[in-house]
Amino acid sequence: MAASRYPTTQYLAGNFVLSAGSVLFRRRAATNTLEVCILHHLTGDEWLLPKGRKDRGETVEQAAVRETYEETGYVCALWPQRMPTRATIPGVNNVDVAETANGLVEPIAVSVRDLGRSRTKIIFWFITVVDEGVEKVEGSQMENENFESVFFDTHVALERLTFQNDRDIVAQAIDIVVGGESATQKSSVSSNITP
Repeated sequence: MAASRYPTTQYLAGNFVLSAGSVLFRRRAATNTLEVCILHHLTGDEWLLPKGRKDRGETVEQAAVRETYEETGYVCALWPQRMPTRATIPGVNNVDVAETANGLVEPIAVSVRDLGRSRTKIIFWFITVVDEGVEKVEGSQMENENFESVFFDTHVALERLTFQNDRDIVAQAIDIVVGGESATQKSSVSSNITP
């Protein structure tokens, strides 16, 4: 029997857990400031991103939105962005290279954690957004969760996060959001130019 030419690690059902989380943004209309919501884990005194395990029958996208709401208390939605992806266009046999496209709600990162004893945790990360006027819902956390959710300016959120992996994910999300806004502004400016 032939083996794959690519190094492969395989996990069978029961040996892996799928999780999802997000970088939750909002924009302050008064100042046009972009903010990121992060969690202060009061028990461990750590600053983290919202994430959690996927429920049975749930997609990773649904899990990211649900977990973000449960842990932050903010009703949110996936935020379509201009970003790179290796996902194909439906029905098209694309070359396997990253392409940048508009209006995507694809994962911006995937974290793989070795849980030991041949087990792993795979976390899919998305970009979510909350409207400025949306109020925080109290009591959305599970019984065993002890988080305080706080919105910070993007640079403060980056500094405050405890773990470098979370900082890398937030930096990627900021680059995508700011880069997408920049591309949109350039596009609207160029469409207003008359020859």
